[in-house]
Amino acid sequence: MASTTDMAPSAARKAAASAAARVTEKSREQELEAQVAQLQSDLKSIGETLKKLTGDKANEVRDIAETEIRQLKRRGQHMVEEAQDQAGEYEQQLKETIRAKPLTAVATALGVGFVLALLTR
Repeated sequence: MASTTDMAPSAARKAAASAAARVTEKSREQELEAQVAQLQSDLKSIGETLKKLTGDKANEVRDIAETEIRQLKRRGQHMVEEAQDQAGEYEQQLKETIRAKPLTAVATALGVGFVLALLTR
C-alpha cells in the first residue's frame, strides 16, 4: 500500500491542477467577456453606420421627390396654359361664327335650350 507521503505529492498535484484549471477558467471567462464587449461595440458601430446610410438614402429620396414635384408643377402649369389658350381660340372662333351667321347662332342657341329644357323635365 501507498504511504501518506506517497499520496501527498499526488494531492499537491491535484491541488495545483485544480488551481491552474480555475485560473484557466477565469482567464477564459475574462476572454469571453472581452469578446462580448467587442461584439457589443461592433454592433453599436454597425447600427450607427446603418443609421447614417438610412439618413443618406432618405435625403437622396427626398431630393429626388422634390425634383419630381417641381417638374410635375411645371408640366401642370404648362397644361393649364395650353387649355386656356385652346379655350381662348374656341371663344374667338365662336365669336367669329356668331358675327358671320347671327341668325344661325340664335337658332342653334334656341335649339340647345329647348333640348336642355326637355332633358331637365
